[in-house]
Amino acid sequence: MWLRCPGVLLLLLGTLQATDTQEQEVKALVGSSVELRCVFPERHTFDLDDLYVYWQISVVGQPKTVTYYLSGNSSTGQEDDRYRDRARLSPESMQRGDFSLHLYNITPYDEQKFNCLVFRKSLELKKILDVEVTLHVAANYSMPVVSAPSDPSKDRELTFTCTSVNGYPRPNVYWINKTDNSVLDGGLQNHTVSVNAQGLYDVVSVLRVPWAPSINVGCCIENVLLHQNLTNRPAEPIPGTEPGNTGSHRDVHRRDHGAVLSAVAVLLVLVLVLGAVGCVCRSRCPRADPCRWRAARPEQALFDCV
Repeated sequence: MWLRCPGVLLLLLGTLQATDTQEQEVKALVGSSVELRCVFPERHTFDLDDLYVYWQISVVGQPKTVTYYLSGNSSTGQEDDRYRDRARLSPESMQRGDFSLHLYNITPYDEQKFNCLVFRKSLELKKILDVEVTLHVAANYSMPVVSAPSDPSKDRELTFTCTSVNGYPRPNVYWINKTDNSVLDGGLQNHTVSVNAQGLYDVVSVLRVPWAPSINVGCCIENVLLHQNLTNRPAEPIPGTEPGNTGSHRDVHRRDHGAVLSAVAVLLVLVLVLGAVGCVCRSRCPRADPCRWRAARPEQALFDCV
């Protein structure tokens, strides 16, 4: 029968009786599975030999079948190779009025509108169900990694680079001043976003700021669909800058400890010098006559000083 060809029905859709279209939205992570719901609103039992079920997408403005079930067939089929072994209908569920599409191993290319169309042969191919499901696809970005200038003293302009990969959809990128969490001027930033082999986004952002004695900046990757903001982990202090909001209190402690040690060393040297001077003086001064100290007791001095 000519209606067994899925492509033929695509040409007839414009002439069939229109029905109200139900609209839904679904989110799914890359690599996961999702169910696109298409359920007959009333409790009903269907004969599979009386059904034509199509799930379609739009490719360059033209409808293309993802998977289908045709009256008289014992199994479902796929017309688009991208969905081979990834899209499935359940004949048992369809008998109960559930024509939902089970989609496996989600990819970024699945982010689009899917149409579920159900016709009954016994009703002269009347469309009994029309559902449009918009699938939104998301993927977590990697934690941003920020590289800081290695020798800022040689270049009065500091350049920071932020990298994050394998995310979806396209991100928003911000550089922030971690001192007060304010967003830095967009004119100082340059973002490069590219699509990798998996269809996911990789982002590289470069921040250029004038040299300053204390700099503490962060890179933020925002995934709007997942309501997620990722900020790089605290970086090590930049060599050549004074400790401030970007430095560590350990540096201050080191300087204080060094000052204490220096003071102790100076005191030790001073004590040694004074001790040496005292020894020299004692060696050069004449010794006093012990008899002079005993003059107050002459009777005893006579015997001691003979």
